[in-house]
Amino acid sequence: MLLTATTSFLDQKIVLDHGTGARLSRELVEFVVEVLGDVYTGEMEDSAVLPALDGAIAMTTDSFVVDPPFFGNGDIGKIAVCGTVNDLAVAGAEPRYLTLAMILEAGLPVAQLHRALTSVRETALEAGVKIVAGDTKIVGEGEADGIFLNTTGVGVFTRPPKRMSAVSAGDKIVLSGPIGNHTVHLLSVREGLGFETNVLSDCAPLNGMIDALRDAVPEDAVRSMRDVTRGGLNAVLHEYASAIGRTLRIEEEALPVTFETRMAADMLGINPINCANEGCLALFVDPRYADAVLETLRAHPYGQGAVIVGEVTDREAVAVEMTGRDGRVAEIEELQGAELPRLC
Repeated sequence: MLLTATTSFLDQKIVLDHGTGARLSRELVEFVVEVLGDVYTGEMEDSAVLPALDGAIAMTTDSFVVDPPFFGNGDIGKIAVCGTVNDLAVAGAEPRYLTLAMILEAGLPVAQLHRALTSVRETALEAGVKIVAGDTKIVGEGEADGIFLNTTGVGVFTRPPKRMSAVSAGDKIVLSGPIGNHTVHLLSVREGLGFETNVLSDCAPLNGMIDALRDAVPEDAVRSMRDVTRGGLNAVLHEYASAIGRTLRIEEEALPVTFETRMAADMLGINPINCANEGCLALFVDPRYADAVLETLRAHPYGQGAVIVGEVTDREAVAVEMTGRDGRVAEIEELQGAELPRLC
């Protein structure tokens, strides 16, 4: 539902004068604050004043240049909150605060900005975080793809951090859900391929699922976690192999790829293990607790497709291998550059 005070503003487009610091800037900021509503805690000062956090803090920052910025079941606003919240949560922190900085291109319809801000608000509410500070800059037409966002997140450690160094030989590699859906959805929207109605983005804030998991199993059951974003599962596995100096092996047959996503990936000539995701976790799990981890993940809406896809071997060599459907083991090379056009 559109807010009454912003109805006339919604029909406008962003202009360069919205970035001058004068009256139009004030009107834009007031619009942003009104749409964000109660997830925004700032008092329009130059800095937010926040209560001291009890314990060590986690801090992360990320910029979002999603192409396209608005898609079937999400947009850049949702991705910006999810991306930063998930980065905090996989480190073992409880996300608390976000900043929101926007670069807007002159000519952007205010209605699109409203959509992105509404997604920021709804996703922040689900994740239980507050927007405490922000910034807006306007650039000329052709100098940006409509809207770029930057978010910085702060979380607090109420439990021990999760680090890559805790992973050891024998640990199971678990994925919380299908891979490749987000990439296929965005590419389909961008290129008009028609897959986007059957293959939706997996974009979601995962801190609630992670909290439920950590409540259900012993603290050391899950050694480490990563959200499987840019670079896909391939990038995550190589990062861990390099960090712990061991070979990781996955099973091609076990990889959670939906039929529609596999069909689209084959048509596009891409491999799902290289695809970006926005709502999938890779977890490295003590084998004694693998079944309990799967049971807990599958009980959550965002983890219903959780599966074991491989394990950490005792081979002291930095490599990632995959056992194919024919039983042959082949090394998976780390990508040198981009297999895919820019998505995020």
